[in-house]
Amino acid sequence: MGDERLGIRGTVRGTAPVPLSVLDLAGVGKGLTATDALRTSVEIARIAETRGYHRMWVAEHHSMPGVASSSPAVILAHLAAFTRTLRLGSGGVMLPNHAPLVIAEQFGTLEALAPGRIDLGLGRAPGTDGATASALRRGDSAHEGADEFPRQLAELTRFLDDDFPDGHPYSRIHAIPGPVQGSAEGGVQSADRPSVWLLGSSGFSAQLAGALGLPFSFAHHFSAANTVPALALYRESFRPSAVLDRPYASIGVSALAADDPEQARRQVLTGALSMLRLRTGRPGLVPTPDEAAAYRFSPMEREFTDSWVANVIHGEPGTVRAGLDALVERTGADELVITANAHTPAARLRSYELIADAYGFPEDASLAPAARAATGASAG
Repeated sequence: MGDERLGIRGTVRGTAPVPLSVLDLAGVGKGLTATDALRTSVEIARIAETRGYHRMWVAEHHSMPGVASSSPAVILAHLAAFTRTLRLGSGGVMLPNHAPLVIAEQFGTLEALAPGRIDLGLGRAPGTDGATASALRRGDSAHEGADEFPRQLAELTRFLDDDFPDGHPYSRIHAIPGPVQGSAEGGVQSADRPSVWLLGSSGFSAQLAGALGLPFSFAHHFSAANTVPALALYRESFRPSAVLDRPYASIGVSALAADDPEQARRQVLTGALSMLRLRTGRPGLVPTPDEAAAYRFSPMEREFTDSWVANVIHGEPGTVRAGLDALVERTGADELVITANAHTPAARLRSYELIADAYGFPEDASLAPAARAATGASAG
């Protein structure tokens, strides 16, 4: 039911067991800038499109110096200008931070810019600390976001479909661009709209996605212990819908491939130290490999970072491929969304190339001219 139009059940490339996709956080490393991070995002999109990755998502975060993706819609519009076939989307937009009409307008605009290529992945967490969430949401709404999520989701869906019933207070409001404008052929409503996903790191969104018959993406990269139970709950809760006739679940996974396994570990440690600082109220730029290697961890900090590193599939390409294959086998995931959290842009870019090589993804030379244009434009 609409699998192809919604970008579900994409083509499996090479010898990969499931489609492989990309999650980019636009990480800002020490000694680098947000401009560098966003240029790297364009480069990642280039690799993703030419090397056969299925989709690329960016995530909403706020008040985090080491993450430049506070505004997914803006970044996606930029990436859409420099890609032709790659699906693009949010992984995700934190719906309680925004009025549903605003999200419908933003992603309707993206759909108009890149027809048939836009995913709207939605989460219910704030993507930040409590004080920043309050600044984003204003007033009492800062404390009710999670509880209000199903209602907000229903409202957003009605704006996207332009189908509030007669008599509803919003029945004469239209999200523009949107279905009310009809298709280019005139008079016939376009079937295309952003593909809605639910995202989560616990059972709440898994169960809601299943009940609504929506695709679901689980944050394995930071909630690995909950992955298998959440996916089981999603599948048990699933009810066929106009969107899907059977469950479809992706999982976010941290992975970094390198020619030298020691270099892979050094880069992975930068992400681990960055996360440690974030979790202990000290957010900052992603540290350099030398800084991370020289850091004197307390026993509790060492326990945290060892656990974090153990959950990142890293090493030579063959090692990473084996780890990804094993994860698919263990979880039954329908798609892997790979994030490469590290300090150095070149290491992240190289990782996506090496993973594509490990699975035998061919390079699509026909897409290279657009990719080169993107690189030149983003380099200023």
